[in-house]
Amino acid sequence: MSAPETTIVTRAAGERHTPPRTMGFGDLVLFYVVTGISLRWIATAAAAGPSSIVIWIGAWFLFYTPLALSVLELSSRHPQEGGLYVWTKRAFGDFSGYMSGWSYWTSNLPYFPAVLYFAASNALYIRGDRWTWLSGNASFYIWFSLLALSLITILNVVGLNIGKWLHNAGAVGMWVPVMIVVIMGLYAWHRFGSATSFTPSAFIPATHLKDMVFWATLTFAFGGCETGSFMADEIKNSRRTIPRALLVAGLIVTFCYVMGTVGVLLAMPSREVSDLQGLMQAITRTADRLGWFTVIPVAAALIALSNLGAAGAYLASVARLPFVAGIDRFLPPIFGKLHSKWGTPYVALILQFLCAIVFVFLAQAGTSVKGAYDVLVSMGIITYFIPYLYLFAAMYKLQREPAGEEVIRVPGGKPIAKVIACVGFFTTMVTIFLSLVPSPDETNKVLATVKVVGLTGALLGAGALFYYLAKRKTAAGNIV
Repeated sequence: MSAPETTIVTRAAGERHTPPRTMGFGDLVLFYVVTGISLRWIATAAAAGPSSIVIWIGAWFLFYTPLALSVLELSSRHPQEGGLYVWTKRAFGDFSGYMSGWSYWTSNLPYFPAVLYFAASNALYIRGDRWTWLSGNASFYIWFSLLALSLITILNVVGLNIGKWLHNAGAVGMWVPVMIVVIMGLYAWHRFGSATSFTPSAFIPATHLKDMVFWATLTFAFGGCETGSFMADEIKNSRRTIPRALLVAGLIVTFCYVMGTVGVLLAMPSREVSDLQGLMQAITRTADRLGWFTVIPVAAALIALSNLGAAGAYLASVARLPFVAGIDRFLPPIFGKLHSKWGTPYVALILQFLCAIVFVFLAQAGTSVKGAYDVLVSMGIITYFIPYLYLFAAMYKLQREPAGEEVIRVPGGKPIAKVIACVGFFTTMVTIFLSLVPSPDETNKVLATVKVVGLTGALLGAGALFYYLAKRKTAAGNIV
């Protein structure tokens, strides 16, 4: 079954449903950088040693490349606000479109506290030893997350033309620390030798189940290149701008992940790298050896800023999913309303803010700070990757549609596009399965698994219930 394309329309005279176009090519490149790079994954990769470089390359070929090519073609086929939601709806109908958007939207609920925990842990390095005692203090992480969520929500409610400056600043805060790590790592290698042994055997990834779980995490790191399409109606000349920006940002993202990992491993042994603070550990350790002490607070501030920018960018883009679903009446119509002054989907933004607060507290229930972080990561991966199953399936099915001259096709046309869709779908399925396995460091594995499965199931069940209620209300003629 195929549904008509989603477009932003006016339902009543004087009621505006088209946000202003505020994103240019440069803004979109920086947006893709801040949503495509997460510095926490560089630390996670470095903790696994040189073999993570091979896994980065594998994840790039098996997930990022199929995803980027699929987004390039689908966004040129159907460049409407909502992106993934529109493509899935076009391919499989209303319910699938709705559930793909719902899953992606709810995946950001565990994402926000996870990325803000990382920002908080690295911000402690701004004051060095004076603040390190807070590293295991759950109250500090909770308060930091609450204040940060409040800030990014206010900026995005005021308008994307304001909020995008936080995203742009966050993008700079992403790649500058990576360059600091790379430069310092190379210089330390020149002066003292490498802190990690890069022998051929060290590049061979381990294949035990607990090690394969790590593969899923690095695959997850390459997500994000679909985010810009959610705001297609707010991007200037979106059909042309999205593909160009995606290609430029893709090169930056890949360079930062691979070279950032190499830089950390040159600076310190992998066994001493922490998931939450590994990047700053490498910078601090190397700065101490080289006497570059002023670099430490600057890098810490940039890393914290980068993660605030990433959280703000995801909040901005993903809020457009319930906005479009509200216009289609799959969610209460209030979700499809724009702020009368700022032209933003303020209801979706505020609701996401409130739900994210709930997850900040849920994550801490009965576990440590690191345990909470691992649960948030696993849950975020599962709910985040379910929409990718829809995306790759839509890419496969929509090959039946004729492609106009304006469509940017995958090199090789329909046969290669189908192969790419199948590779991406299979990689996504494997990643979801591996994400169900709790971290080896988790002290309460049963509780961690129950949290991940239970909360994920509750989110998906709630979405299906809302859809059912909306359809029943429509059938009964209760929606005007």
